Amino acid sequence: MVRISILGSGSGGNCTLISTASTRVLVDVGFSRRETLKRLAGVGESMDAVDAILISHEHSDHINGLPRLAAHWRSPVFLNARTRLALGPMGEELPCVEPFAAGQTFTVGEITIGSFTIPHDAADPVGFTFQAEGIKIALVTDLGYMPENVRDAVRGAHCLILESNHDLEMLKLGPYPWSLKQRVLSRVGHLSNDGLAEFLQGDFDGTAAHLVLAHLSENNNLPEVALLSAQQALARRPRPPQVQVAAQDRPMTPIVF
Repeated sequence: MVRISILGSGSGGNCTLISTASTRVLVDVGFSRRETLKRLAGVGESMDAVDAILISHEHSDHINGLPRLAAHWRSPVFLNARTRLALGPMGEELPCVEPFAAGQTFTVGEITIGSFTIPHDAADPVGFTFQAEGIKIALVTDLGYMPENVRDAVRGAHCLILESNHDLEMLKLGPYPWSLKQRVLSRVGHLSNDGLAEFLQGDFDGTAAHLVLAHLSENNNLPEVALLSAQQALARRPRPPQVQVAAQDRPMTPIVF
């Protein structure tokens, strides 16, 4: 059994649990300690069983709960050197750090984890793949576009968790100041519905049985808009994946292989 539990995804916090019968890996901890424990319990899990915490980059919606979770449970924290440096005193005080370099593959229990560079305005942001029991999962959010290395990394995944952050028109007409709109739209910003649709129509290899749209903007997107965009992009596929939208305020029903 391989189980994917997205505890929440968006600018208010990101956290995903990848688990097998004997191994559990928590990817990003953007919620408070209390909220993380509550959401883990909601999917029948506990921090006591977590074997490692992985950090994709240092932005607050990915590391808010890190100090207290790492200090209390002493789970090893996997992060790269530049991300740790960007965390400042928090990075220095983490009790158990396992460094890795972007592009490196490493193993936690039964799970083989691949890392790869993504284009985002952070110190050294990465996406991850997870392989166990013949199943491959790719988790990639917080990227301005999908370069060739990302497209290569996610090929062959049975479950894709990909950013579908904003609708272009909603962003352009929305309340953000122009400087923030420029940041989101930049090549180191966030992937739009259209950007994801371009990938799904082109380089998507069709392997995935599940596609999860993640990190939706609360101000510049709607779940139904993102879902329709992805479904239209997949319409000509003979066997399109099941498409779901990850929520910010609650865990998703786990995906089980």
